[in-house]
Amino acid sequence: MPLPHTFLLAYFIAYFLLAFVWRSLLVYRRTGINPFVLPASADAYGYVGRAFKLVIVGCGAVVLGLALVPGAEVWLGPYMPLQQVSIAWIGWCLLVASLLWMLVAQAQMGASWRIGIDAERRTELVQRGLFSVSRNPIFLAMRVNLLGLFLVYPSAATLAILVAGEILVQVQVRLEEHHLQAMHANVYLDYCAKVRRWL
Repeated sequence: MPLPHTFLLAYFIAYFLLAFVWRSLLVYRRTGINPFVLPASADAYGYVGRAFKLVIVGCGAVVLGLALVPGAEVWLGPYMPLQQVSIAWIGWCLLVASLLWMLVAQAQMGASWRIGIDAERRTELVQRGLFSVSRNPIFLAMRVNLLGLFLVYPSAATLAILVAGEILVQVQVRLEEHHLQAMHANVYLDYCAKVRRWL
């Protein structure tokens, strides 16, 4: 482990505050719209929203445990062959890159940024900046973030979070694509023809 576990906890606190709390407050102050639109419905969309919250709680539990609970590493099911300094540094690079990528993509979305699908308001189809090379740069950043966590501390717990997050992101992206196609019709189809889903 190249850095103490407290650094990992500090990183995830910063990530949560910058990528979710600060951005949500910024959009709300500029527009008066609450960007948090995850539903509590019983359909697939509501299920994915609740499952995403569990993944976030899982990440929090892992980094809190590593930083504050002596011996927590044993309970997380460490995978020793991957616990190497070089792999951990790769993980840290991915964590930092994913946060920077996320913040840039959110800034480029501007007032259109949401946590979830806003079915009540028409939002701009952003095609500039990072969105000119990826249709889902924010979700891509989330995927890279979870991979980075796994590489920093390879274990059964971080692998489970990585797999769960990957499945949920893939489902959520397809739900959002359906929504955007319904909202923007041929404009969105033309965008899909020019820009790949990920990279």
